[in-house]
Amino acid sequence: MADFSYDLVVIGSGPAGEGAAMNAVKQGWRVAVVDERVLAGGNCTHLGTIPSKALRQSVRRMMQYNTMPMFRAVGEPKWFSFPEVMKAADNVITKQVEGRTKGYARNRVAMHIGRASFIDEHTISVVSADGKVIEVSGRHFLLATGSSPYRPDDIDFDHPAIFDSDTILDLDSTPRNIIIYGAGVIGCEYASIFSGLDTRVDLVNTREWLMSFLDDEISDALSYHLRDSQVMVRHNEEYERVTTSEHGVTLELKSGKRIHGEALLWCNGRTGNTKNLGLDNIGLEADKRGQLKVNKDYQTAIAHIYAAGDVMGWPALAGAAYDQGRFAASHMCGMQDQYRVDDVATGIWTIPEISFVGKNEAELTEQKIPYEIGRAYFKDTARAHISGEEVGMLKILFHQDSLQILGIHCFGAEAAEIIHIGQAIMNQQGEANSIKYFLRTTFNYPTMAEAYRIASMNGLNRVSREHRYFEDKQR
Repeated sequence: MADFSYDLVVIGSGPAGEGAAMNAVKQGWRVAVVDERVLAGGNCTHLGTIPSKALRQSVRRMMQYNTMPMFRAVGEPKWFSFPEVMKAADNVITKQVEGRTKGYARNRVAMHIGRASFIDEHTISVVSADGKVIEVSGRHFLLATGSSPYRPDDIDFDHPAIFDSDTILDLDSTPRNIIIYGAGVIGCEYASIFSGLDTRVDLVNTREWLMSFLDDEISDALSYHLRDSQVMVRHNEEYERVTTSEHGVTLELKSGKRIHGEALLWCNGRTGNTKNLGLDNIGLEADKRGQLKVNKDYQTAIAHIYAAGDVMGWPALAGAAYDQGRFAASHMCGMQDQYRVDDVATGIWTIPEISFVGKNEAELTEQKIPYEIGRAYFKDTARAHISGEEVGMLKILFHQDSLQILGIHCFGAEAAEIIHIGQAIMNQQGEANSIKYFLRTTFNYPTMAEAYRIASMNGLNRVSREHRYFEDKQR
């Protein structure tokens, strides 16, 4: 007989686990959360989203200080080491942990600290750091164990010059130059961070262009600004081997190139954290990337065992993971207000940042959907003039006939915040989803919302010209 019994046992205290636990406990369920860490928050709080974004914010502030004329008149440029800017991130992590711990306690969610492993379909063992073992049973389970950086076997990650996105947070000095292998979201974000610390960056991309899922125009803008920040971007390259010495690390590429750096940051792929869950004991199998397959309701092959967040793959975003956990709990509890996480806004915290929602031009062209484009450049807005953040663009894709918003793409300061204005309209049903909304609504001035008005006018003027052209031809 198990030592503890619950309606729902959540394995992992990150966003997906928290979303599920809080939703289920509000329905009167007995809920427990199991995590290896003593401190709540999961990888998101301790290793991923929170520390990297806090780090990026500190670097961005330093860059603003060093580039704004008003501050330059006060004194010489200021540069801080990597450990110094990480202190700000540590403060943020502490506050996040405190808030989440209080939330679990306030809602009477039980916490069990230790490594979880399935004994059978309704029971797990939890082994604490001191070797103590307890058994916990549940009517339902949610696997929200997150993911970890992929580590090839032929690379020595124990070497002091080789890091992944988890271990880079422990860097004890600022390297003069760093190699970043992998130019996905994490690789590009850290390329921005290190270039902001005046570190020479070699960014090795295994594909033809940066983040191929981006709108082409946004990808081009990112490439330009990374190069403008002295980041050397190398496309279509794959590693042959990595060699180390007391002076650093050398990345040898299949093209014959050799790149030397004081440090190597490996950012090429992630793996779901399923290795030690005892899945063999219950007949569940993860794919080669350690991810679990789920149905539309986030159920695994075993109906009462669900999975959400990075451990089941797409879209591997903290905000989406939280909602996936909430949805899974809603389905377990038989609630009527279930909603599937399908079309989510993506935020990428490069410098400047990127955010988008919906379709891009390539997708609409492939689907043969007639669309038009409305653009607004930040340099044309009063708010950007005031803030000094004039680099950026808002791009709205909309249907030529119905004027329905099909996609929104933003590049520049606060893009991840700006995107949600358009997302709210894009998610409306029927005629309520229209680019005309931004001309019928008066926004505060000066704000970045003005970019939506400018982009809408730009796009609708283009449509009007086309209509006038065809009317003239018919006459």
